[in-house]
Amino acid sequence: MIYLDHAATTPVPKAVADAMYTVLTEQYANPNAQYPFGQEMRRSVEDWRAVIAKAVDCEANQLFFTSCGTEGDNWAIRAACWQNRHVGRHIVTTAVEHHAVLNCCQQLEQEGWEVTTILPDQNGDISAESVLAAVRPDTALVSVMMVNNELGSIYPIADIAKGLKAVNEKTLLHTDAVQGFLKVPFSAKALGADFIAISGHKVGAPKGIGALYIGPRVRNPRPLLPGGGQEMGLRSGTEATAQIAGFAKAVELRWDHLEDKLRHMAEVKAYAVEKLTAIPDLQIIGDGKAPHVLSASMAGWPSQNVVNDLGSQGICVSAGSACHHGKSSQVVAALHLPKRVAAGVIRLSFGPETTFADIDACAEALRNHHNHRMPML
Repeated sequence: MIYLDHAATTPVPKAVADAMYTVLTEQYANPNAQYPFGQEMRRSVEDWRAVIAKAVDCEANQLFFTSCGTEGDNWAIRAACWQNRHVGRHIVTTAVEHHAVLNCCQQLEQEGWEVTTILPDQNGDISAESVLAAVRPDTALVSVMMVNNELGSIYPIADIAKGLKAVNEKTLLHTDAVQGFLKVPFSAKALGADFIAISGHKVGAPKGIGALYIGPRVRNPRPLLPGGGQEMGLRSGTEATAQIAGFAKAVELRWDHLEDKLRHMAEVKAYAVEKLTAIPDLQIIGDGKAPHVLSASMAGWPSQNVVNDLGSQGICVSAGSACHHGKSSQVVAALHLPKRVAAGVIRLSFGPETTFADIDACAEALRNHHNHRMPML
């Protein structure tokens, strides 16, 4: 199998699975238990938290475990709106956010909030100026993702954070960094965002674990899940200790020689661009600078047909985000591409394990699809 869908999820290294297995079978105590076995697990959880916090570049007590990026996004948006409910009921976001953000904002609209949605340019880029121009005195929250999951576009979070100080210093800033964490280096301390959501299964950890950074400007953040008061009273529910252990081990592995891994992914992406653009009717979509995501279209050939054909040959690519469940992509729609181009968009995404031979095989399969399948659009 040739796996070119790392933006959807990533393989779990054996060392990560082994770390989880040890917790599941030997270190299975509830970290909230008061006897020594439980307190030993509590210390382990805090050690693992510190490992991930170091990679985010924040204090350990600023990082809270969640079940996934979607939970982190929803918690951040709701907490920001609650804190700033007296500032106003206006939110600024973009048209190319993950559905975790867009659908949460849509739900808030039904509750009486007003949402301004910023459109990207034809390359999929969002400028800090366009975001800041939409901020008003009653803007409670700005939510802009760090890296677009379909285009690989990197958005100017630090510039937006700096601009907010001048435009409306009370407005809080959230960024969905699920596709940015350990792919586009950043420091929570320097970035300036008040909330940063990350997810484990995008970097070699298991599914079902993520984290939310909450910055110092957030006062008494409102919990998304009330209950027993775990996670320093902010995220109730018994900690998923095996997943947390796996998350920390995955971060350790990815952090080791990270620059080399990022350089390799960027080289693989550049090689893929060279190979794919040599295929007739195939064009690159957007101008994303992230090293691991590449969007392309074979105009006239429906993307799902391409995905199915390659999949039958053991080559895994996607027709956009894996989170759409068959729905059309809001990201592609926001680019206002010609219909035949938009319908043929596929996404290739890479990891440290991706090889140039993987790209050769994918390019050959795409060329064969073009040569032997009739266009349908």
